[in-house]
Amino acid sequence: MSTLTETKVIEQITVTENGIVLYREATRILKDGEQIAQTYHRTSLTPAQDLTGVPSNVVAICNTAWTDEVIVAYQAQVAAQQIT
Repeated sequence: MSTLTETKVIEQITVTENGIVLYREATRILKDGEQIAQTYHRTSLTPAQDLTGVPSNVVAICNTAWTDEVIVAYQAQVAAQQIT
């Protein structure tokens, strides 16, 4: 009898110049240890966003990238876009 398993991995993390963190999670379906399917889910996080439920390796990147200066600059950029 074949065994099906599902694994999820964060396979890509990117930080944009304005501090947005993008990450891609791959869900892989394995049959007897051999991958037979894969899907992706992409997520973006803005500076100072709540990180509840975010994978720990992504949180570590956010905590490093989101300095006080990055957060202030991002908030100023958002405010400027709302004015125009």
